[in-house]
Amino acid sequence: MTGLERCLTVLRGGIPDRVPVVPQTFLFSLETARVRVADVVRNPGGMADALALSQATFGYDGCVIDFDDATMAEALGAKVHFRDNDPAVVDEDQPVLKDLRDVESLRLPDPWTDGRLPIWLETTQRLVDKIGDHVFIMGRADQGPFSIACLLRGAQPFMMDLMDEDNAELIHRLLDFCRQAVARFALAQKAAGAHATSIGDAFAGPNLISPDLYRRFALDPERQLAAEVQSAGIPLSIHICGNTNRIIGDMGTTGARILEVDWMLDMAAARAAVPPATVLMGNVNPSDPLVLGTPATVEAAARRAMDGTGGRGLILSSGCAMGRNTPPENMKALVAAAARWRL
Repeated sequence: MTGLERCLTVLRGGIPDRVPVVPQTFLFSLETARVRVADVVRNPGGMADALALSQATFGYDGCVIDFDDATMAEALGAKVHFRDNDPAVVDEDQPVLKDLRDVESLRLPDPWTDGRLPIWLETTQRLVDKIGDHVFIMGRADQGPFSIACLLRGAQPFMMDLMDEDNAELIHRLLDFCRQAVARFALAQKAAGAHATSIGDAFAGPNLISPDLYRRFALDPERQLAAEVQSAGIPLSIHICGNTNRIIGDMGTTGARILEVDWMLDMAAARAAVPPATVLMGNVNPSDPLVLGTPATVEAAARRAMDGTGGRGLILSSGCAMGRNTPPENMKALVAAAARWRL
């Protein structure tokens, strides 16, 4: 099977020849290509070349297109700091929304013309043209609704907003606006040729808000987003960083075809908590063992993920974005672990 065939087989509920491997390699790919973030942040050809080179070098099954966590917020008016060798970040000291009522002044972006969104889409198109006939391409749609709301309002002010019952209507209005913006970008990724699309909703995780707040504010926008995007015929993946053991069952109710899960999640418990048709993507620790460990410890961590799920409905991946300082031999070990493990 090709990498594309392996991933599509898993998404269709079938059993591939082996567990597919789709690590989150944005920074690692740039290191492989010996280029800086600054060299590609507005250069879709350069980013596509780096992703394709890394995939060809290490032989994994799919690529996740990502630049930073700030692109959608930037397209909505956020001030962004660009850095030479690290992803761009939103300046939360200058929030777009000084008050929740400012949501009325926001305008939905056009992903083909606004900010750097077109750069992400052109990267998808170029990568699909290069390798999309045999490699699975996941075109990320940047951040999820709750996380975009945090970036537009500022995380700390938004946390305070959540505590005031009088703000509930405005919060839901803001989250719905953010959901619509993400849906536009996700559907544009489909039009660009991606085989799947995804969001990161890290601010919605238990490392920042309680499971109760997740269920009250973040869960329903994720459900609506999954329904809208997947009704158009492209699988959606939701990634929430950190320890999601207390909400993984709720994440399973979003209907998202894929859940990208971090290294702190118990994979056996997760497999039991979500519907059988839900694909889990993860969850080898990107720090230790992928950066700090050895090929042997990488293989052991990969085996734990595969053993915990029985390899069914699994795409083996890093639990979060891989560091650019990941030793190449550890990446090779991650891919080799899947090749040696038998379904």
